[in-house]
Formats: sequence, C-alpha cells, structure tokens
Amino acid sequence: MFIVGIDIAKFNHEAIIIDSKGKIIRKAFPFKNTSEGFEILLSELSSVSDNISDFTIAMESTSHYWILLYSALLRNDFNVIVINPIQSDALRNLYIRQIKSDAHDCYVIAEVIRFGHYSEQPIQSTEYYGLRELCRERTFIVDMCADLKKKVIALLDQVFPEYQSLFSDIFGFTSTELLINCCTPEDLINISLEDLTKLISTVSKNKFREAKAKEIKEAARTSLGITLGANSFKMLIKQHTEHVKFMKKQIEEIDEKIFELFSNFECYITTIPGIGPVLGATIFSEIGDISRFASSSKLAAFAGIDPTIKQSGEYSSTKNHMSKRGSPYLRRAIWQAAIRAAMYEPNLKEFLAKKKFEGKPYMNSIGHVTRKLTNIIYAVMRDNKPYYTPIRT
Repeated sequence: MFIVGIDIAKFNHEAIIIDSKGKIIRKAFPFKNTSEGFEILLSELSSVSDNISDFTIAMESTSHYWILLYSALLRNDFNVIVINPIQSDALRNLYIRQIKSDAHDCYVIAEVIRFGHYSEQPIQSTEYYGLRELCRERTFIVDMCADLKKKVIALLDQVFPEYQSLFSDIFGFTSTELLINCCTPEDLINISLEDLTKLISTVSKNKFREAKAKEIKEAARTSLGITLGANSFKMLIKQHTEHVKFMKKQIEEIDEKIFELFSNFECYITTIPGIGPVLGATIFSEIGDISRFASSSKLAAFAGIDPTIKQSGEYSSTKNHMSKRGSPYLRRAIWQAAIRAAMYEPNLKEFLAKKKFEGKPYMNSIGHVTRKLTNIIYAVMRDNKPYYTPIRT
C-alpha cells in the first residue's frame, strides 16, 4: 500500500508518496490546482503503480480549497481520506526541529494516515452539502447585518440620540424607510408634517399617523445631536440602512430555499422545543449522517462542546471549559437552540434552574444545557423519531 500525503493550498498543492513503512517512494512534488495539475498528479501516481487500489490519498480540510481536488479524485475512484488540520498539527509538534514547509507538511499528513491515529472529516452528499452551504451563508449575512446595525446605531447616537426612543424596532419597516429618507434632525424639521405623515402611514399601513409624525418632528426639534458633518452622517446612515434592508431580503430568500431543501429530508429534529426550521437545518446539515457517531459524546466532541480535561498526578482541574475544537457552525447552532430550548422544554428549563441554583453563572449553565441538548439531538436523529418530553414521576 502507498500513502499519498497532499498539502492543500489555493493555487498550488504539494504531494509526497510513502509506503506502509514510512519510506519515501516519491519525493515531494508540486502540482497546480487545475486540470493540468491534476494530470501531473495522476502521472506521478501511475509511475509508482497502475493499480488505483494501491493508493490511499490523504489531505487536510483546508478552508474550501481541498474540495475541487477531492471531487476529482473521487471521480477517478481513488480512496481519499480528509482529516482535520488539528490532527496533523498534533503529529507535527512531536518533531524536535520546528520545520514549516509544504514538503514537510505533506509528509506529516501521510504519516498521520500511516500511524492510523485519525478520524475522517465528514464528507456530505450533494444534498447535505447544498443545504449546509446555504445555512453557513445565512450565518455570514446575519453577522454582517448585525455589524451594520451597530454602525447605524453608533451614528444615530451622535447625530440624533433621541431617535431610538421613537420606535421599538429601529430596523422595522417604518423606521427603515424613515432612516433612508430623513435620518437627521434637520431633515425631519424641514419636511412638512403632511409629507412626513404620508411617508410613515404608507409604510406602516396606517399604524402610524399624524400623532407619530408630530412626535418625530418634536424629537428632531429638541435633539441634542451634533450638527458638525451632518451631511456625512446622513450619507452613512442612509447607505448602511439600505444595506441592512437588502440583506434582510437576502436572508428571507435564503430561508425559503433552506425550507425547501430541508423538507426533502425525513428529519424530526424540529420536534425538539426551541429548534425551528433554520436552526434545525443548520444542525442537521452540519451533522450529516448520524451513524458516523458512535455516541452522543462523539457528536459533542465534533461540535466542540465537550469539556477540556486537565489532570496531572494528584491534580485534577474542576474548572474545565468547552474545547471549542469542532465545527463552529454546529456549536453555534446548538448553543442558540439551547437558549431557546431552556425556555420551552420543561426538563431543560428545570435543568437550567438547577445549575443556576448551584451557583453557576448563566453562560456556564447554558453550556450544561447545550451538552444535554446534544444528547437529545443525537437520540432523535439516531432513532429517526419525533421528540417527546419525558414525564417525570
């Protein structure tokens, strides 16, 4: 058997071929991340053996750069193993000499496979992959939208600090249109009461009328906001708010597609209180085939919500934290679900109260709920049955 270790990069990969005893059969050689580069790799492999089954090819899941090569190798029926970079780092640190080069890295990757101390990164089917990418993109856009909202609020704090008291949701439909059209006290003072009333009543479908328009104009008239650079503030608030409005529409479109794809799977994860379609789709797509995990502890480790262990001799730490070494997307989704589930699922709600009664801080208590919720998620996906709330006697 021959092991091919490949160090992945954006434009150029590096590969090495060793045998089952660790002897280097083919020194490290580069090849481009193109079809021509792939032909070079195939040529190098065929010079060692014409039998595809003689090779085990290993690579790290480096960003998204590995996916093209991985797909091409699968189409050619190669046995491909994808590992987490954390696993190769552990072996790399065993070497006394601190070497960091592509040639050395691909050798370390091959050695990880030869020693057999690794767990494969999950490779999802096309259906899983598409759903997962949508969920990850949604998270990305939501985070960008939140950042822009913070910028708008920071700008309003300077130019119109009273504005936040006028609406319960600054980024609701009415407030959004108002910020796009008239966001400074000067704008609101200059616009006629009739035009302002028409603007807010149209957007709010007559929820806000003349009385609200008068309240807005009075707040603008008595505002303590700065007037220095008002035009610049106006432009920034308008642009940021338009971006927020656009991204909210994008999120709605992504949500529709997520619902469509998620409905094609027979999954009962949304029967767990606190887990809606979006969180459910995120958790489901990140986990993939639940049979890959032998226990809920394995799933917790994959999500990075397993506790760290610090023990030496007679010492054993009592203050252990989440390892946070697994999938950040899965960890975040389960954490968000735990916060909601602790409000609606009776047993988890009781469990949270118990941890808080023990004197644990809220975030620490939610961490315990997250771990318990992971057990529930694992059981529901393993059994492929709807969740029911156990009744305590």
